[in-house]
Amino acid sequence: MFQFAKNHRGLYQNSIPSARSFYSSSGDEDELLWAAVWLYIATGHQEYKAYIAGANNLGGVRQSLSWDDKFVGAQALVAKLILQGKLPNNGRHAEMRSNVESFLCNVVQHGDGRSGRLTPGGMLYLQPWSNLQDVTTAMFVLVTHADHLAAARASLQCGGVRLPPAQLVSFARSQVDYILGKNPMKMSYMVGVGKRYPLQPHHRGASLPSIRNNPGKISCGKGAQYFHRSAPNLNVIDGAIVGGPDNNDHYDDSRGNYQQGEPSTYTVAPIVGVLARLLHN
Repeated sequence: MFQFAKNHRGLYQNSIPSARSFYSSSGDEDELLWAAVWLYIATGHQEYKAYIAGANNLGGVRQSLSWDDKFVGAQALVAKLILQGKLPNNGRHAEMRSNVESFLCNVVQHGDGRSGRLTPGGMLYLQPWSNLQDVTTAMFVLVTHADHLAAARASLQCGGVRLPPAQLVSFARSQVDYILGKNPMKMSYMVGVGKRYPLQPHHRGASLPSIRNNPGKISCGKGAQYFHRSAPNLNVIDGAIVGGPDNNDHYDDSRGNYQQGEPSTYTVAPIVGVLARLLHN
């Protein structure tokens, strides 16, 4: 599969044009690099190690880790291998470690701010559209790298500031606490958790009646009636994380507010790893 991907470069929306307006890919270099690192970890084969060292684009210092941008993931894995002594801390490998550590310095507010600033209530804020996707992915990388540093008896160096692994985990915990209700709105942004959480997430399955209660067909026109209801969703989409509040910690719980209220798998998936790490303590 890796050879096929290398030999047949291109973006999937060129073959599936209808996807272009929704989730188009900005490039495949990050996926190839990420795949090469994982395959090197799994097999130890030198061809993958050579691909990492010879990659034309290592990503530089990224703004975030996202469904469309995996460079931070590849960089974090290479940093792990360096800390474990499995890759040399020089050349292209050292560059990738430096990139991910610069990204994390930005996240914990000891950098240039390109990965977000803290809101008055303490949430890492990067963008108005589903901001919590950037928070959960950043926290996943943060706690992972913190453990790799701890195992190597190392710390994160951000300019003249040295941050021990425990401080990185503490920052991640503060963001999880915010998501789960320790915020100015006193609202959990994970649906179904706590006494107060979003009642109108922008989610079709949650807003329509269940087939058990309404076995008849619901047409697009009739479905719109449920979309425009002012009442809570008919189904509680337990565990979903919505897009989250704005840069002033305000959240508008309205079904039509898709920028703040749309849940996604790429927001909730990373927090599983973060919660597993925090519960491990």
